[in-house]
Amino acid sequence: MSKFWIALIFFFVARGVSAQLMSIPHGSDPPTQTLLVEALKPKALVLLFPGGGGMAKIQDDGSVISRHTFVRSQELWAQYNIDAVLVDSPYDLGDLRRSNLRGREDHLTRVAEVVSFYKTKTNLPIWIFGHSMGSSTATYFANKHFKDPQISGIIIAGTITTASLDDEVTLPVLAIHHRQDSCAGTPVSASSRVIEGRPPKLVSKLEIIDGGITEGGVCESFAYHGFNQTEPEFIKKAAQFILSH
Repeated sequence: MSKFWIALIFFFVARGVSAQLMSIPHGSDPPTQTLLVEALKPKALVLLFPGGGGMAKIQDDGSVISRHTFVRSQELWAQYNIDAVLVDSPYDLGDLRRSNLRGREDHLTRVAEVVSFYKTKTNLPIWIFGHSMGSSTATYFANKHFKDPQISGIIIAGTITTASLDDEVTLPVLAIHHRQDSCAGTPVSASSRVIEGRPPKLVSKLEIIDGGITEGGVCESFAYHGFNQTEPEFIKKAAQFILSH
């Protein structure tokens, strides 16, 4: 396995799930850390881009400081025969208040490097899934790389108000939102607008989730915004869409 692609691999077991920490080099800059949870017989692979500043803070021992929705539910993908990869950022990608840096060239190049690495490693259909601010990673990348044959589709959830998709993006698109999401920057209308604005001939779907509980700030991961205690349904809807397209 080329050291150009993988600088570091560690193994750990969390909640009975085996995961691999893979560090993907980015020139002379800090690498992009990723955490892979493999399914026994995978049919697809999903790249998970968390919200906030995008810094999950994956540690050298494979633990993750962030308790983001994607971290809490990463092991749920394996039951659907989907490999799940948590993608970290070595620097703060900003937010709607401080400036969103997810459209900058360096970030999108890192995404492309992660896509290429996992496509080469697994040869599985690759899906990009962004939650909250991560929805802008998914849409920015799709708008720029809509002709990339390595990408099979995108999913956005808790979508931010500024996220949009160009008509040239013909990939299947799923948007998921919690009906009670009361974060000002991620109203339900943000997800419905993206889906309703898609050309009718394209594969697009909106899924609305109810239930669960909300704790802490309304824009935080343990609020309705973060699908707190509805994670099984959240992952099931995304997995079913992936496997049907």
